[in-house]
Amino acid sequence: MTNMFCYQCQETLNNKGCTKAGVCGKTAQVANRQDLLIWVTKGLSEVIENLRKSGIKIEKKINHIVTDNLFVTITNANFDYEDINKKIEKTLNLKEDLIKKLEDTNNISAAAKWISYDSIEWNEKQKDLLKIVDDENIRSLKDLITFGVKGMAAYLHHANILGYEDEEIDKFIQLALVTTLREDITLDEL
Repeated sequence: MTNMFCYQCQETLNNKGCTKAGVCGKTAQVANRQDLLIWVTKGLSEVIENLRKSGIKIEKKINHIVTDNLFVTITNANFDYEDINKKIEKTLNLKEDLIKKLEDTNNISAAAKWISYDSIEWNEKQKDLLKIVDDENIRSLKDLITFGVKGMAAYLHHANILGYEDEEIDKFIQLALVTTLREDITLDEL
């Protein structure tokens, strides 16, 4: 897959977005895998949120996976295609284990349910992720939320490395990610 659309940084081509390769040096292949990593991380966050609602305590290492996944997708943090693939697989494995603990999976999103270890299916899912949401205001706010929590995750990632924890920040980041998955969400809610 050679198409990409990346506009998460100030370096984007013509201040609109990079569509063939990133001005930053990111390849389309890496950009698309990063998009997939974000999407599966949103799905993992939804599973985590549902577990919390049912009273299950979430381990620090699980929160750290969400934070780390977000951190590696910020501008110029990680363009290692194979490393990103490993993070996707790790996230899918964790989500597969955690989803078994949910009593009801009927009302969770496609991102929460989706599990695949086939690179061809990954490429197909990436194509789906490139489709633009019709309402540009909804799309823009969802992207703004995603970019914002990526920034928060960068700081949290560094704090975690230094031994600092604040589960309330983890909860906020994960809830914000889950909110971006909602197809029924209104502009006011966002």
